[in-house]
Amino acid sequence: MASPHAEELPAEGTADPDAHIYEEVTLCERMELSQRLAVEELITTEASYVRNLQLCLSDIRAHLQQKQLPDLDLEGLFSNIDDILHLSRRFLRGLEATAAQEHDQLLGISTLFQEFKEEMETVYKTYCASYDNALLLVESYRKDPRLQEEIMDTLNATVPHTSASDLSFFLVMPVQRVTKYPLLLGKILENTPAGTSAHQALATAVSAMAQANANINEYKRQREVATKYNKSEHLTLRDRLARLNTHSIAKKTTRLSRLFMHEAGFVSKTEDKEYDNLEEKFQSVASSVAALKENVASYMTHLEAFLVPAPHKRELQMEEGPAQQYQRLAEHLHRAVFPEFKRRVDRLVWQPLCSLSEMLVGPQQLVKKRLDKLLDYEEIQERKSELGSVTYDEEAALNTYLAINALLVAELPRFNQLVVQLLGQVLGSLCILHQDLAAEVLHEAEKELKQLPRGLMPLPTFWRLVEDTLQQAGAQLRTFTQAFETVTPSPVTQPLTAAEERKVLSLVSKHGPDKLYQVTSNVSGSKDLDLTLQKGQIVVLLQRVDTKGNTSRWLVDAGGPRGFVPAGKLQPYSPVQGQQIGMQTPTQESVPDRRRHSYASPEAPRPQVTTLTPAFQMVAGFSFAARSPQEVSLQAGQPVVVLEPHDKKGSKEWSLVEVNGQRGYVPSSYLVTVPVQEPMGWSVPV
Repeated sequence: MASPHAEELPAEGTADPDAHIYEEVTLCERMELSQRLAVEELITTEASYVRNLQLCLSDIRAHLQQKQLPDLDLEGLFSNIDDILHLSRRFLRGLEATAAQEHDQLLGISTLFQEFKEEMETVYKTYCASYDNALLLVESYRKDPRLQEEIMDTLNATVPHTSASDLSFFLVMPVQRVTKYPLLLGKILENTPAGTSAHQALATAVSAMAQANANINEYKRQREVATKYNKSEHLTLRDRLARLNTHSIAKKTTRLSRLFMHEAGFVSKTEDKEYDNLEEKFQSVASSVAALKENVASYMTHLEAFLVPAPHKRELQMEEGPAQQYQRLAEHLHRAVFPEFKRRVDRLVWQPLCSLSEMLVGPQQLVKKRLDKLLDYEEIQERKSELGSVTYDEEAALNTYLAINALLVAELPRFNQLVVQLLGQVLGSLCILHQDLAAEVLHEAEKELKQLPRGLMPLPTFWRLVEDTLQQAGAQLRTFTQAFETVTPSPVTQPLTAAEERKVLSLVSKHGPDKLYQVTSNVSGSKDLDLTLQKGQIVVLLQRVDTKGNTSRWLVDAGGPRGFVPAGKLQPYSPVQGQQIGMQTPTQESVPDRRRHSYASPEAPRPQVTTLTPAFQMVAGFSFAARSPQEVSLQAGQPVVVLEPHDKKGSKEWSLVEVNGQRGYVPSSYLVTVPVQEPMGWSVPV
């Protein structure tokens, strides 16, 4: 029998009532330790990440820049890694500062992530969207032995401890880092007791960074779609025809019919006012760039024609004076001023405008493609509402439209703002360049002006002198005009051929002299039944109206063909004073068998024919100074005889004339036809 004082041992299998307490303490300690290690991992990996970014920029990129390799696209490789480094440095300082907060460190980390979330998303969006292009560049450089050797030489010289085989080892770091933030935060969250304020804050931070990564992925997908559709393809007709197939024809036909139904109002168009406003502004900006580019080209062409008359290139014999001074000024403008101005305009205005035009090509292609995808989207949505489901390809088409639309709505505002800003800078540069040009031309002109006799004249006196000179010139012009109209030059008639004589006599015999009209300037027929006539030609007026009742076109007989001519180019034919234009026919008794246009035999008495004077003669309309022995000088109003209406080569720009017994060539445009004031009758040849 056991002693009552003996110690009772716990029965086998009975649990220690304090064991769960020790387990809970141990679990809390493990969670706290894991939490502390997770925080340390976040901070230490962030510090290592920043150091690697600094290696990329300060060592690798700087070393490649010094090599100045023309085929190496550093901007395409490193994208906006500078912005990422600047952001990561600030973020690292914030993480390190949370260590001093002790018990509130987790709250500080959560708050820090939420504060940097928007900026991280913006910066990493740009880098991740261009990352695939950077990998393509790395792959292309790997195929170029010379470039690959230069790149490996840089890596071995700057970061030999990394054993990196190419640049992709460093370029992938930002992509990996931004996707790791939710995982690091989630690890801290797993080791944070539920129900605490830190747990709730960490959960919010994890959600924020997960959303940031989702937005980055969506933006990257949108950029991939945009890259696919905004390429400007220059295809030949054969290439376009080769792309046609049953599927593409059916798709384009569906889009076209949908567009027609939109215009006809049969179906409603999907409205997006936000996008419509952005597109309207974009199209306005694009039109402004195109118009400015066209206007600048036209401006430079006209300015060159204005500033570069280049009289120094002509073999002119000018006396010393204003003409020589103007020659020196024009030569200076031609050789020094305008070329420098053109060079500056090309660099500061034209090249930026060309770059802007190239920038617009991609968005314009994307806007056009968005309309095509919108038509597909509406068609698929109708089918989906009817059938309740769509195919995989149709679902992809819906997502493509949504991606293009979202990208345009997000990017067009910044793009429009940037283009407007650049346009303003280009216009400002153009104005400044034009001011500089005007100032330089004025400065050079003032230097020449000071050497003129009246160069130092006060401005009011100078303008009075100009006004008086213009008045004197006007008075001289009026006097010359009056003299030209009233003073009768010695008439020199043009010899008429026998055919012309018979033609005029035929017109008189048919219609009488009262209907004769003379063509005042050359007439070129442009409509049906219009005549083509030469200046000075004699015609007969038949009707003062055309077939449609238009009184500005008259029906005339030109001695054979009949047709219409402008009424303003006809004037009554003035007969010679003291004579009656016409033909007096003999009586029936004297010539019983008379026929029109026939001539009497030598035995028969000649019909009494009144002489008919052609009412025009050739005179000099302008003064002309002969410059060679083959030319002859003219005075305005001086009568001339045209011997040949062309030169020896058959050119009608020069005419061979006789003036005061001298023969020579004069410009044909200096000769005019005027009415004859004195009778110089002519007879029918016998």
